[in-house]
Amino acid sequence: MAKPKKTHKKEIPAPPPSEALAPGGKLLIKAGGSCILLGFLVLTRADALGRNWAASLAPFLILGGYAAIGIGLFLPPPPSVPS
Repeated sequence: MAKPKKTHKKEIPAPPPSEALAPGGKLLIKAGGSCILLGFLVLTRADALGRNWAASLAPFLILGGYAAIGIGLFLPPPPSVPS
């Protein structure tokens, strides 16, 4: 029977999900979620023909909220200080 090959690579465990996001990213994700909710609330005030302020503003709020969440997910975490 053949012996299993030993690898010399040191496996580094992935950080827990709560530590993987930057604090600013978490804040941006929460703000983006709030913006999406606000966009859908504003969308309920839109008229059927889409000619009032709510119909013009709601798409920007919703898409801006999704963009903020996307940016918040990819913000780099702050550099760790070696102790």
